[in-house]
Amino acid sequence: MSIRSIIQDMRMSRSQRVVQEGSSTAAMAVVDGLSRSCWANMPQELLREVLLRIEASETAWPPRKSVVACAGVCRSWRLITKEIVKTPELSGTLTFPISVKQPGPRDSLLKCFIKRNRSTQTYFLFLNLSSALTDDGKFLLAARKCRRATCTDYIMSMHADDMSKGSGTYIGKLRSNFLGTKFTIYDGQPPHAGAKVTKSRSTRLVNLKQVSPRVPAGNYPVAHVSYELNVLGSRGPRRMQCIMDAISSSAIAPGGVTPTQTEFSITNPDSFSSLSLFHSKSNRMENFLSGPLASQSHEALVLKNKSPRWHEQLQCWCLNFHGRVTVASVKNFQLVASPENGPSGPEHEKIILQFGKVDKDLFTMDYRYPISAFQAFAICLSNFDSKLACE
Repeated sequence: MSIRSIIQDMRMSRSQRVVQEGSSTAAMAVVDGLSRSCWANMPQELLREVLLRIEASETAWPPRKSVVACAGVCRSWRLITKEIVKTPELSGTLTFPISVKQPGPRDSLLKCFIKRNRSTQTYFLFLNLSSALTDDGKFLLAARKCRRATCTDYIMSMHADDMSKGSGTYIGKLRSNFLGTKFTIYDGQPPHAGAKVTKSRSTRLVNLKQVSPRVPAGNYPVAHVSYELNVLGSRGPRRMQCIMDAISSSAIAPGGVTPTQTEFSITNPDSFSSLSLFHSKSNRMENFLSGPLASQSHEALVLKNKSPRWHEQLQCWCLNFHGRVTVASVKNFQLVASPENGPSGPEHEKIILQFGKVDKDLFTMDYRYPISAFQAFAICLSNFDSKLACE
């Protein structure tokens, strides 16, 4: 029996529901028919062996959706599937939605691309399904640009058609200053234990009742991106720096670790609409960047763009993207770890994030450990914003 027929059989069993009436409350309790099926009652050892073979055979999308389907069968299947499926850091693959918040693989770059829609000011992140630069891809994240009087916001969502702050699919945002030279990346949930939230509410009133979610949803600063001011208006390459507040500088060392989110916080989806999303003036952001987090920058991982070389024959600045970039653009960059207070090692030569232009509204985005797809996407979004002081 094929895996597709097994999943169809399980879905048919799941649709069989028994309705019971309570004698005292006259309430109706729905009992899932799947709990009495042969699939839910499989021996744990046999079930684990089946799921192990499925997970090992589906190494890439789109066939990998079979692994996700197995996790949606019932509770026992879901628990075992979550134990079997490794994080992108270890497996090099993206499986569940939480994978976009987890660090990428250590040994290779995870290849993605970004599509831009100029008319709607939206951006879509896809996972490459093949080595071709123009394949359809697997959708991962979406972002929408929102201009304000003193700054620009990029609202990031896990749904391509629902990118509002009040949506249950909202996962974070990027905010710039007035000049478009400094940006702060906010995560919608704590990236690690002890993370400080910025202007959020842990409780709210719903139908005259107070609701307290287990994990307060809000804006957790995870990184700062800055572009060097260029008052002379030189047409040279941009110079950028990323301070990853949520990642220690020791993460890139051999045996280093970085915070890894394992699941999305359990909150009411409507609670996102009650958040105070840091509606402030740009000068408040400048004060924030020079506050406690900035004083800890020596402990945080710092990424800087790799310096390009000048090509005499082409008369332009060049970087080696190994065929992933085909159009020259001031937006093209490669980020490597910066040795702040020590000698540079081989870990500082590895490209952690690279971004480049392929077509008018098509860009490649390749990332690796220790940053996640969400963080890499946010950094690349900062490159789309106009920079009055840099160009």
